[in-house]
Amino acid sequence: MDARRTPVNDFVAADYLRATVTAPKYSKGQLASIKDPIVDLLASPSGARDRQLLFGAHVMVYDKRAGYAFVQAQDDQYVGYVPIESLGPVQPITHQVTNLSTTTYIEPSFKARDLTWLPLGARVQITGTSGRFCNTPQGWIPQEHLTDIGTPPSDPIAVAMMFLNVPYLWGGNSTLGIDCSGLVQVASRLCGLACPADSDQQFEEFGTLLPKGSTVQAGDLLFWKGHVAWVKDADTLLHANAYHMKTALEPITSAIDRIENQGDGPVIGHKRLVL
Repeated sequence: MDARRTPVNDFVAADYLRATVTAPKYSKGQLASIKDPIVDLLASPSGARDRQLLFGAHVMVYDKRAGYAFVQAQDDQYVGYVPIESLGPVQPITHQVTNLSTTTYIEPSFKARDLTWLPLGARVQITGTSGRFCNTPQGWIPQEHLTDIGTPPSDPIAVAMMFLNVPYLWGGNSTLGIDCSGLVQVASRLCGLACPADSDQQFEEFGTLLPKGSTVQAGDLLFWKGHVAWVKDADTLLHANAYHMKTALEPITSAIDRIENQGDGPVIGHKRLVL
């Protein structure tokens, strides 16, 4: 079992794991929604960030103690800890934010007082419209910033390009900071593709592995041990990386040479998505 996706700790395990793990107690869990724009999913209470969850994401809560909830993200099954105050009741989802970010307003007017902001990928429920604005429980949002969850964007490269020059952030999943696998996951998810969180999981589970030497095309993924990059076109990679400390475009040939010379080894896989 992958510990990153197995909801068990020193205090509790998910009820569905009764037959496979021993725990002091078992919990069927309770669904909740992330109510902050961005929340770090931590490896331990007050610990390091593993990934991030965005507003509207659904999580299963298995335990609460000392200010933290032990949760499992419903999108990719990743397990970790979030502050209890970042959780709210489950909210129905109708639309997702497909602008770099958006602002919610107290009234349907760009001159109205703003209430909060939401990042690209946040999920909301539209309850009504007025002119160019959509009403949500969080306030009025410009209609141009939202896309129906049932008709997502079709080009993950176009979505990933929105992150160009966004700072590199280990475990990041947002336009405030993102890492290599986060860039793949967020762009894929906005386009309606279920995608694991980490690059090794993506290599094992996402897309179709092509024979070595296959010609690359836009939308392909190249994998190294511990790194993944989008193929933007036949000559260019798009990837969030610590060398540039941002999401950057880089010639494929020089990127492959640089990454190998840095000690990360050669390309271990070339995969293609079914879009």
